[in-house]
Amino acid sequence: MKNKNVVLIGFMACGKSTVGKKLAGALRYSFLDTDALIEETCQKKISQIFAEDGEEAFRQAETAALKKLKEEVKHCVIATGGGMPLREENVRYMREIGTVFFLQADIETILGRLRDDTQRPLAAGENRQEREERLRNLYAKRLPVYKEAAEICIDTEGKTFYGIIQEIEQYMGKAGSGQNERKEGAKNETTDN
Repeated sequence: MKNKNVVLIGFMACGKSTVGKKLAGALRYSFLDTDALIEETCQKKISQIFAEDGEEAFRQAETAALKKLKEEVKHCVIATGGGMPLREENVRYMREIGTVFFLQADIETILGRLRDDTQRPLAAGENRQEREERLRNLYAKRLPVYKEAAEICIDTEGKTFYGIIQEIEQYMGKAGSGQNERKEGAKNETTDN
């Protein structure tokens, strides 16, 4: 592989942060969440950035975060926000940073995970039916973007975290490493929780 960073992309609630943390432990890499980095840099929660500055300001902050990471990270698993690959320049930066993996989850699984989520601006809404319709439309619009941006697509449906990690490790040329860390706490969990 071109370098040893892993960049995880996908729709909100597809498991990027959870899988990313477990993968980082298995690979003995550091873990970074771009949303957390943006919140730290901007000194605001993502929902606050959306409310006060708008989505475009958040998208600009995502690009700035990638530019910074491009120069700074090595041996890192990076979980990105769901809209990160919407800008072509972000896709270019992500590919320069590391190998881009798309974690694909079914929309029904995602809707189940987001059912009680009040933290994600694009998943917010009073009327559950309207919210689900909006998320379905957003998912359908973004799915081809994720597939185009990714170098490797990983279907997460019905797989354990261990299975997903093992699949990514195979692509990274590290299959079999970190086995003790993976088995503990991950072997019976699935991403469908």
